[in-house]
Amino acid sequence: MKRSRPELSVAIVEKELEPGKHQTGHNSGVIHAGIYYAPGSLKANLCKAGAAQTKLFCEENHIPFDVCGKLIVATDEKELPALDNLRQRSEQNGLDTRMVDKAELAEIEPNVAGVRAILSPASGIVNYGLICRVLRDRLSEQGVTFHFGAPVTGLRETSGEVTVETDKLSLTASLVVACAGLQADRIADMSGLADDFRIIPFRGEYFRLSEKAGNLVKHLIYPVPDPSLPFLGVHLTKMIGGYTTVGPNAVFSFGRETYDGNGIVLADTARSLAFPGFWKLMARSVKPGIHEMRGTLSRRVYLERCQRYCPSLAMDDLQAYPPGIRAQAVGRDGKMIDDFLIRQTARTVHVCNAPSPAATSAFPIGADIGGRILAKLAS
Repeated sequence: MKRSRPELSVAIVEKELEPGKHQTGHNSGVIHAGIYYAPGSLKANLCKAGAAQTKLFCEENHIPFDVCGKLIVATDEKELPALDNLRQRSEQNGLDTRMVDKAELAEIEPNVAGVRAILSPASGIVNYGLICRVLRDRLSEQGVTFHFGAPVTGLRETSGEVTVETDKLSLTASLVVACAGLQADRIADMSGLADDFRIIPFRGEYFRLSEKAGNLVKHLIYPVPDPSLPFLGVHLTKMIGGYTTVGPNAVFSFGRETYDGNGIVLADTARSLAFPGFWKLMARSVKPGIHEMRGTLSRRVYLERCQRYCPSLAMDDLQAYPPGIRAQAVGRDGKMIDDFLIRQTARTVHVCNAPSPAATSAFPIGADIGGRILAKLAS
């Protein structure tokens, strides 16, 4: 947007002291290819383009990344129909993937147990927090002003402008974009756009593999997703920095930013409990909830899930690692909103739901929002 209209004055307000301190800095760092997403969805359309743009940005700005490839591994014959469905979906999404049989899997990943796998050679890894910091520097060079450490406390929209109130300053603009992640519904509430959904936070717990186990795999190793579970399952992820993580699981978080432990934040918990969709979601998610809770309560259970496709892992290979908290929008009907959700008023645009692969898709999401803003300026 700034490139199209360099005369525009742009300011970014951020409650933290630097960018990427929440979902962006606590995810698994994967550059997704777009295998899982429904053909024609925003996720499918934006993920492939986003992966290419992310890699190009990294090349242009000398940011380390590794296109190591991903293997989605079926560990028994019962998972093969679901694996075949994923292969068909990847073809519909125009992706370069192929099936790997048991013999080839043993050859390319000798420490991984499976009967068949999908290989996605375009998948990779990067440090998204570093991308955010480089973006900050590049935008500053283009004249964008940053206000860090300034939590937004209010939005007031009139026919001619929007006033953004923070606990430090007040800014007035012709247009406002809100990308608040874990607080997206609270900010959308200020524009009257969040009556029918709520951000329900899910805690994703990771472990870092020990040094002796850190080089067990060469690719990203994912299980075949269980259709009864809402997320992708515990996986092995090579990280920029030369180590490997395993995770995440997904359990309800009693706070939206409680990275040091799943302690209760009364305002966050009350906001979830007061929403009818939360109880409907919990009612239909009893089995998945118990499945995930068993993993968070027992490191042994967590390990056993990893050992299904990486049997050589041992208990002492699982070392402490910071968790992430996923902002998941849920509707009043109790269904998770699966796709990206962007809403707007005359003078605001709100990114209300941006689940994975939002980090991979960030550049085309930004282009979409920029197009909306330019259209509003032209009207």
